[in-house]
Amino acid sequence: QVQLVESGGGLVQAGGSLRLSCAASGRTFRRTFSSYAMGWFRQAPGKEREFVAAISRSGDNTYYTDSVKGRFTISRDNAKNTVYLQMNSLKPDDTAVYYCAARPGPATTTGYDYWGQGTQVTVSS
Repeated sequence: QVQLVESGGGLVQAGGSLRLSCAASGRTFRRTFSSYAMGWFRQAPGKEREFVAAISRSGDNTYYTDSVKGRFTISRDNAKNTVYLQMNSLKPDDTAVYYCAARPGPATTTGYDYWGQGTQVTVSS
């Protein structure tokens, strides 16, 4: 089976920081996590899910949506089958459910095959 489990969400004041983690498990990822590009997406109430960040299989290349550039950092630890999203200088507009996702091959903003259940991030003003 395939499982992506996010953690690290919560309530934070504007200007604060949170670090999200996403642990991958299951037969698909056990030996081949490094074959999967990983992404973070978010969905705010009443809005469509949107791309936030992605990281290549090796971790050498990262991609961000414009609204989080300079504030968020995606990283991965292939030895731990885990991807992270460090979020600094948080704004109320960052409030959303954050999902991690995986896809075989190169990092993109779409086309992810596996999804976690999401973790809530709430930024108060």
